[in-house]
Amino acid sequence: MTTNTPTNVDAYISDFPEATQELLQQIRLTLRQAAPDAEEAISYGIPTLKLKGNVVHFAGYKNHIGFYPAPRGLDAFKEELSGYKGAKGSVQFPLDKPLPLDLIARITKYRIDQNLAKAAEKGKKKA
Repeated sequence: MTTNTPTNVDAYISDFPEATQELLQQIRLTLRQAAPDAEEAISYGIPTLKLKGNVVHFAGYKNHIGFYPAPRGLDAFKEELSGYKGAKGSVQFPLDKPLPLDLIARITKYRIDQNLAKAAEKGKKKA
């Protein structure tokens, strides 16, 4: 991977080996299907989905794909994610195993619901 910060998701993905690119494209397609109204961006130097704020981020690494739905997005799916390494706001999907695309889609939809609810609550306070 180059040290230049990519300007878009296509540029980000193209910096990886072909096998990793395929996995990143699978996640990207899954996110687009789960969140058709969300916008793709590069945030913190990695692909990000935005809708009323950041929804999820994902990134490629040497041995895994990192998925970052924020701690709130992971807590609700703790049991299903228990087989994966992770930290407070992230989970690691090994490159040598199939991606749990259905789970990724459900986590993404959950995060969108959270963002929309938070935005609606902010709107009520202003009114």
